[in-house]
Amino acid sequence: MRGSPLFLCLFSVSCWVNLMPTAGDKIFRFGACRVSMSVTEIRAGFTAIKANIQSRDPIRTLSILSHPHSLHKVKSSDRCCVTHHLLTFYVDKVFKHCRTEDSFVNRKISSIANSFLSARRKLGQCREQNNCACGEESTEKFKQILANYEGLNVTSAAMKSLGELDILLDWMEKSR
Repeated sequence: MRGSPLFLCLFSVSCWVNLMPTAGDKIFRFGACRVSMSVTEIRAGFTAIKANIQSRDPIRTLSILSHPHSLHKVKSSDRCCVTHHLLTFYVDKVFKHCRTEDSFVNRKISSIANSFLSARRKLGQCREQNNCACGEESTEKFKQILANYEGLNVTSAAMKSLGELDILLDWMEKSR
């Protein structure tokens, strides 16, 4: 069994490399949870389609995420739960209804959606291990976001929410 220690060493290094964030990834702290995300990649994809998406927004006077009772002043202990809800909201509601006739835009949306799906999965695992729970105030803030979203037709609400992605990313980066 001469190769065994070498195999074990290579296997350990391989596992360690897989657990390390890749270049461009940032570590975010959401309450007790830490999640790596490539916000640079997400922002680049969003920047490439932002004008296109925002031009499809028929109601510029209303915001889904920027409301006095939405993301502002979420307690650090509630960030884990609220972030998980928001990632789920974007994956389950927003990205599913953001299809355009432009394949370039659709590819960028798909790439961003995949990044959110991966982050949601990592955050969900951490939430289960750490029993993260939302406080009443944060639950109310998320309900307000849902009410803002559900007050519009599905396609308009999805495009508006996608157009506000920079608000969510800015909020997430403040938690670092």
